[in-house]
Amino acid sequence: MTTCETAAYLKGIDRVLILTHARPDGDTVGSAAALCQALRDLGKQAYMLPNPEITATYAPYAAPYWAPDGWKPEHVVAVDVADKKLLPGNAAPYAAAIDLAIDHHGSHRFFAPNVCLDAEAAAAGEVVYDIIRDLTTLTPAIALPLYVAIATDTGCFVYANTTDRTHRIAAELLSVLDGAKVASVNKALFRTKSRARLAMESRMVADMEVYDDGRIVVMKIPLSLRTEMHAAEADIEELSSLAALVEGSDCGITLRQLKEDTVKISVRSGSRIDASAVCARLGGGGHKGAAGATVEGSMDEAKVAVLRAVAEVTEER
Repeated sequence: MTTCETAAYLKGIDRVLILTHARPDGDTVGSAAALCQALRDLGKQAYMLPNPEITATYAPYAAPYWAPDGWKPEHVVAVDVADKKLLPGNAAPYAAAIDLAIDHHGSHRFFAPNVCLDAEAAAAGEVVYDIIRDLTTLTPAIALPLYVAIATDTGCFVYANTTDRTHRIAAELLSVLDGAKVASVNKALFRTKSRARLAMESRMVADMEVYDDGRIVVMKIPLSLRTEMHAAEADIEELSSLAALVEGSDCGITLRQLKEDTVKISVRSGSRIDASAVCARLGGGGHKGAAGATVEGSMDEAKVAVLRAVAEVTEER
């Protein structure tokens, strides 16, 4: 479906529940919140399904939209969700009832009967922005979470996925927002780190492993490190981008231990390596420059698996 067709579809439904993905980031939360507010502005009942994994960083943007206990939707919409297996546990009762999926991942699994997908968009927020422009007036209540969505998925407009269109959308959002408010959001999202976060970064850098003549950097977040640093979930957000900052590297791999036998793999890469292709070999997906997968096994086993996948992808080029 085009964004125009998606807007027309949304105009014709009511009692909408919006789903976000597990370990929600700014894009899924901001996009869902903006869409929820737009639907409410049209006089519709719309809520977001409470996400038990949301962190203090993004909770304020979702708080006004959480569905109350016992509320029953007539329609279910997933935003920034590429695969049903990426939904949080409490979304399971709705997984088979998703009417519409709005996404920007090239690895999208087309699990809903209606899909609005733009794999060239820098963020799901860009897709939702286009939909909302055909739905209702752009207000500060809509623009702020959309800004959060787009800014976070582009690393505050510095990642390679940032385009001239991204900047044009951001400019329009800023035109309806208070400058001081945006400055405080940017400070909180991009220029503030807890002591625990800084300590974790220091340890990750000290213990990093380098491969392929320095072009591949692997960093680890074992459960023991989180326990030692008394780190909250918010302290771990965006640590997956740290490995790619090392000079001389063009592929940063972060291994985060979720459980003793489960590891989340995050890959951030340049043009030489397709991160999505790497993670697809491990049962995950994402974008060419940023992708992820969750695998069973130890940290060392996960490292071997992802390095093997990188080698296979580079050999195919």
